[in-house]
Amino acid sequence: MPLEVLGGLLTGFYQLSVVTGLTLAFWINYGCSLHIKGKAQYIIPLALQALPAVILFIGMIFANESLRFLAMKSPEKAHAVLSKLRDLPMDHPYVQNEMEGILLQLEEERALSANASAFTFFKEAFTVKSYRRWSFLCVTLMMWSNLTGTNAMTYYSPEIFKSFGLSESSVGLFATGIYGIVKLVSCFIFIFFVTDSLGRRRSLLWTGVVQGLALFYVGFYIRFDPPVSGMSPTAAGYVALVAIYIFAAVYQFGWGPVVWTYCSEIPAARLRTLQMGMATASQWLFNFVVAKATPSMFATLGVNGFGTYFIYGSFCFAMVIFAWFLVPETNGLLLEDMNELFAQDNIRAKFVPTRLPTIQDERGLKEIPEVQHVDDVHRV
Repeated sequence: MPLEVLGGLLTGFYQLSVVTGLTLAFWINYGCSLHIKGKAQYIIPLALQALPAVILFIGMIFANESLRFLAMKSPEKAHAVLSKLRDLPMDHPYVQNEMEGILLQLEEERALSANASAFTFFKEAFTVKSYRRWSFLCVTLMMWSNLTGTNAMTYYSPEIFKSFGLSESSVGLFATGIYGIVKLVSCFIFIFFVTDSLGRRRSLLWTGVVQGLALFYVGFYIRFDPPVSGMSPTAAGYVALVAIYIFAAVYQFGWGPVVWTYCSEIPAARLRTLQMGMATASQWLFNFVVAKATPSMFATLGVNGFGTYFIYGSFCFAMVIFAWFLVPETNGLLLEDMNELFAQDNIRAKFVPTRLPTIQDERGLKEIPEVQHVDDVHRV
């Protein structure tokens, strides 16, 4: 598998893990509501949350150190780990070429960061042109990811489905469970079959449009054809239910996994900890904002909170404009190419990396025809 594809695939597993946990939680809650009574109805779901933590702890014992961090401390160990990850001998051209690219970038960064302090890194993240763009995108992409309204739909889905006419508690929880399955299946399909064929930028563009249209339909339905208490949903109500499922599915093709992949693959190794910390802080800050604001929005923005859907739908359309003008395509590029990409005056212009030809010239090689894909080099 190509290195650049593997990176996107593995990073996408983060989002897949999140939606897997959400889906399991939805169905555990549904099962407990049907078959368990008393205090155990909430004690069991809460206690089961410890299981993923135990699995994570055991898994981390056997995990390798981050390759670029290891390369800064011990290049020999990093070379051995890279050889193991690629399942190729250490002297293979593919491994040597990739390791040389990593070390060259680290050497450039060391020269720039000599005698630098934590404040220097923070200042650099906002003053150097390409680094400033990385910081800006890491923060804003995570912000937009939450402002799609996906967490509002996830946290308050039973109430949302109740507003469609699914008034019984068990029916609302069942619809929520289906919502989780839709997210899980969609995320799985995207990560394994779509992620690198569509690219990062294109995925953000088309999914923002579809999510906005879905939410606007739900808003118009709640405003002009609201369900009648005690009666089953109308045909328009079932379409609104499908629209929410489409919204959930499409999110897994763009502003869910793509955002995590994008933010993880653009920062330089020296600023990776800082900028990914900024991205994660932005993610949880706006997660909190959405979680706290949504109940008030449902209570105050019209009958059954129809205005809430218009607000989140408008955010979705705003995200499309943002991605069109400010988000360059990174699909197929290595981490070592990002500084050159974001240093361009026009980050949407066609980009051809120059790092690999430079490395080849320094090594006296005119061409390395068999190092583009790990699968290819195994067949040599």
